[in-house]
Amino acid sequence: MAKTTSIHWQQVFPQLSEIDDAVINSIFNKAGIINMPAKATAFRQGDTCSNYLLIVSGRIKVLTRAENGREIVLYRLSDGDSCVLTTSCLFGSARYPAEGITETDVVALAIPATEFHEAIQQSKSFREFVFGSFSSHLGSLIALVEEVAFGKLDIRLARHLIELGGDNDSIDTTHQQLATELGSAREVISRQLKDFESKGWLKLHRGSIEIIEKQALIDLAS
Repeated sequence: MAKTTSIHWQQVFPQLSEIDDAVINSIFNKAGIINMPAKATAFRQGDTCSNYLLIVSGRIKVLTRAENGREIVLYRLSDGDSCVLTTSCLFGSARYPAEGITETDVVALAIPATEFHEAIQQSKSFREFVFGSFSSHLGSLIALVEEVAFGKLDIRLARHLIELGGDNDSIDTTHQQLATELGSAREVISRQLKDFESKGWLKLHRGSIEIIEKQALIDLAS
């Protein structure tokens, strides 16, 4: 991981820069700056958590992997985000229960664990920032659990295909990647995609999916 010398963190976290707090100014000005290329491992399952990470730019995918090899994407981090699992590990002195992989080039601020705990104790504003971010991402995790546990896969898959496609009718993805995103098995995703294909909604290709009847997917997703 390469380091740069300076960064204007106030532009990424304006809610903190507007607060006259000596503790916040001190820890952010002294924070390490980490650069990671795309497809790098930001942290591994089982790693010790030694820093409070804040994303300045870029995107990180956080996923967990079961013993049978099944994976599920828990959430993504982008500009201005902090990692709920990192916060949880710092509070509980625990190891990472998941893995973080960069999807783009990433620049992040790293606040050492010792300074993080001191700032939590000394600064009300910093505590509110940390717990506010923690609460927001925890809510997203709970929503994911509810969706995986109780949501119908065909509806979730249709919604995800619409999101991936955007304004395009062609999506570069594999059945395994879709399974990881939706917390399912590749075989189950393949069966559901073939069902969509049999209805004339899409056409399956190697490494890509062509959407033919987007409105049918939209109707199902809604």
